[in-house]
Amino acid sequence: MIVKHTHGKQALSVRCFILTVSDTRTLENDKSGHLIQSLLEEKQHKVVDRLVIPDEASIIRQHVLEGCSRSDVDVILMTGGTGISGRDVTIETIKDMLDKEITGFGELFRMLSYTEDIGSPAMMSRALAGVYSHVAIFAMPGSTGAVKLAMNKLILPELSHVVHEITKDLE
Repeated sequence: MIVKHTHGKQALSVRCFILTVSDTRTLENDKSGHLIQSLLEEKQHKVVDRLVIPDEASIIRQHVLEGCSRSDVDVILMTGGTGISGRDVTIETIKDMLDKEITGFGELFRMLSYTEDIGSPAMMSRALAGVYSHVAIFAMPGSTGAVKLAMNKLILPELSHVVHEITKDLE
């Protein structure tokens, strides 16, 4: 389905897999995962799956690998497990898997968090994006404020463009 026009190309609806990394959330009380789904659907993107998984490196890795091997997934959007406590392992797990990192995502996320939202605690905010096996992966902090900022200011405006860029060599 054609959704909008971006960077001189017609943007297609993107197929997304949402992963919430949390030891305490369930699908029913996962506000950030629900927000990601709502924002994607507002822009006519398709959510093909949504899961809540524990903050365990092996489980995160397993679900990311499974998502990247699915023919119906263009993007994996993750929330949670990005903090600086010992329990937070999302960033380390994902970073080691990436074929390419999209460094600007984390840099811009922290800059926007600092200037628009939380001030100096933004330095502890870890966000990561990259590509694994022609699938874009975005890892965002677990708060709804962080998700809203990342989705509205960074991810949604470029989502179709990112997918186009990482898949154009497959055509």
